[in-house]
Amino acid sequence: MTTPTGRYLYCIIRCSEERTFEDAVPIGDQPGPVYTVSQDGLAVVVSDTLARDHETTRANMLAHQRVQERVMKEFTLLPVRFDTVAKGARALEDVRRLLERRSQEFEGLLTEMEGKVELGLKALWRDEHAFFEEIATHEEAIGKLRDSLRGKSPQATHFERIRLGEMVKRALERRRKAKATELLLPLSPIACRTVENPVVVDRMILNAAFLVDGEREGEFDRAVGKLDEEVGERIALRYVGHAPPYNFVNIVVNWEEV
Repeated sequence: MTTPTGRYLYCIIRCSEERTFEDAVPIGDQPGPVYTVSQDGLAVVVSDTLARDHETTRANMLAHQRVQERVMKEFTLLPVRFDTVAKGARALEDVRRLLERRSQEFEGLLTEMEGKVELGLKALWRDEHAFFEEIATHEEAIGKLRDSLRGKSPQATHFERIRLGEMVKRALERRRKAKATELLLPLSPIACRTVENPVVVDRMILNAAFLVDGEREGEFDRAVGKLDEEVGERIALRYVGHAPPYNFVNIVVNWEEV
């Protein structure tokens, strides 16, 4: 049986002792535990691995995230980028050297993240068709062009339809930005930091992450609840709590610099 020599890295924590997370399942269902490699009060949470690279599959991404979520029950953590592997016979030395050389950076980030949680909010129009109709009603130029194309063949109005699509897209983006700003207004002041991520579908208005002090999490929950009461008929809110702070910390390792 081949002995694993690589170490897969999940996150960085403050921990002086060597310890094992018995209930955490390593990425790739590798044999052996998830455990810490410590150096001067800091530790990297790792598992042994035979793989040099891990495919970006749903199963692997979830395994990476679930280990971090397990560790987060006990520790403030800094997420390490997916598929970061210390390879070869010197893997343990490389991990300890990483902690030693970047200790000041890691200590500063851990202090910044202490007592905070990442909360996520997505907002989507419930009825996309009704929203497009609203744009056509309130945007006079779009309404006129749309009405002028009714009953005409797509072939004969090809370029006009392209122009209509572009006009609708611009109007949609203007209204999306305005509504996103409106949704963020009661939430961002409660958060320490806010990140707006790209929207991935036309229905989506907002895709945001908030770094919130744990003592204000209840206040943030109530603000989201109130927002849902106000906009819920037209907008669906998807609220996710207690995630590792992916949007605010992303530890990238270049082993050549370690």
